[in-house]
Amino acid sequence: MLAQRISLVPGSGTAAAREATAMAAAAGRRVIDLAAGEVIIEPPSSVREGAIAAINAGTNRYTDSIGLPSLRKAIAEKMSAETGVDWNKDEIAITAGAKQGLLDAALAVFDPADEVIIIRPCWPTFPSQVLLAGAKPVFVEARPPTYVPEITAIRAAVTPRTKAIIINSPNNPTGAIYDRTTLQAIGDLAINYQLWIVSDECYSSFVFTGARHESIVMAHPGVRSRTILVNAFSKELAITGWRLGYFLAPPEIVSAARKLQSHTTSNPNVIAQHAILHHLQFGDGSFERTMHQRLSLARNSGLLILSGLHDVATPGANGSFFFYLDLSRLVAGLPANSCVRSADDIARLLLDEADVACVAGTTFGDVNGLRLSFGAPPDLMESGLRRVVETLNSLKMRQAAT
Repeated sequence: MLAQRISLVPGSGTAAAREATAMAAAAGRRVIDLAAGEVIIEPPSSVREGAIAAINAGTNRYTDSIGLPSLRKAIAEKMSAETGVDWNKDEIAITAGAKQGLLDAALAVFDPADEVIIIRPCWPTFPSQVLLAGAKPVFVEARPPTYVPEITAIRAAVTPRTKAIIINSPNNPTGAIYDRTTLQAIGDLAINYQLWIVSDECYSSFVFTGARHESIVMAHPGVRSRTILVNAFSKELAITGWRLGYFLAPPEIVSAARKLQSHTTSNPNVIAQHAILHHLQFGDGSFERTMHQRLSLARNSGLLILSGLHDVATPGANGSFFFYLDLSRLVAGLPANSCVRSADDIARLLLDEADVACVAGTTFGDVNGLRLSFGAPPDLMESGLRRVVETLNSLKMRQAAT
């Protein structure tokens, strides 16, 4: 019999979308995948060269459980430059992807019966890992069109059991970017109620509003001593499968991660560590600039296509690389006897009839949402979005005829 904690954790909607896409492809259908949480592009040569050099050098030994000191130092220098806040290697742990960093944070900080505030729609890993740590997720809804949470709603969710707030800006799935006022107010709450902040900033490289990403430790320096800032190279360098993330935190959290990782992964992948170190030492930033430009162009063309939707507002997509559609008006306008009653139904319809894979908002705790990636190859993305617009615009007429 499986342990009780496993029954508490739902499966991943993105994994289900991948499985459904694979099944459709196996049946001979050419499905356009707009469900993937990754940019489909070849990684930078500096990363590949670093990996090949490490392999050729016979690099195959354990490292420190929280990563190479030289890599941690390089990340400290990178993050000091990007945030304007001084970091040192003793405040950094390298992890097997951002997910391990988030789990380290949960296991180090949360106790059974603690409550953890999560802004919803949210990446499903957040509540799942809170549950794995024995704590209780408490959701605060961020509503369209901005999907930026109201501070009054967060404050109302705080109880004597509240231990932490998990934030994610730029946001997956909504693309929302929290403004400085919101970040400062969250910081004030954390200080006033002695809460931890877990800030997932894995999409910090993907801001399309003309401004640079602002971390909560930049907006409110006073929260640094109670913040665990999680990031990764997965999205930034298009190496999601390499599984290399990191977090910045007070030394006691890093020390806890050293213990945890010594009994889980032993250490992050050593070849990936050397590859990233080589990139940080010798990369010139051209890959990051090129990818941002490509995504910016894809975003603009995608928004133009989506502006043709009749009963769905054009999304903001200010950050990350997702278009997040609010389908509530479309679904509410369908006939009462319609077989399409939710975003899940629409996601299934798009896969079955339009050969487009996407992720229904129920994955993120939102029955009205639909996530579409513009990290797919641009020509496929545009073709897929046109199919989405055609299918959704014809839905009301088709359902009325059934």
